[in-house]
Amino acid sequence: MSKIFISDMEFFAFHGHYAEEKLAGNKFIVDVEMDTNTEPAQKSDNLNDALNYQTAYSIIREVITGTKSNLLENIAENVLNALFSEFDNLESAKIKICKVNPPMGGQIGTVGVEIFKSKNDL
Repeated sequence: MSKIFISDMEFFAFHGHYAEEKLAGNKFIVDVEMDTNTEPAQKSDNLNDALNYQTAYSIIREVITGTKSNLLENIAENVLNALFSEFDNLESAKIKICKVNPPMGGQIGTVGVEIFKSKNDL
């Protein structure tokens, strides 16, 4: 099993518990790790045999920027579900989502959540 990762994706989106967060928006930083068998792509050097990073990025971007959620946990779940729906060869995945400078009444760099899911959890 091999690990594919996409790191430090930045998105501006409108998630949060408070109405102001859904109006003003915020920056989110996302990392994802995907476990898959890369042996077919290693041997063929053909994108059709690989878990396509560009497709994964597009899915993540669509879920993050195209929806509104109250909680980071919900966004993470939705991204993982979308990735598993798209990729039959995805065995497990971990996502980390951070909200930059959250409105919590103090100077805070980020808050976040990290969730792991395997194909067996579906």
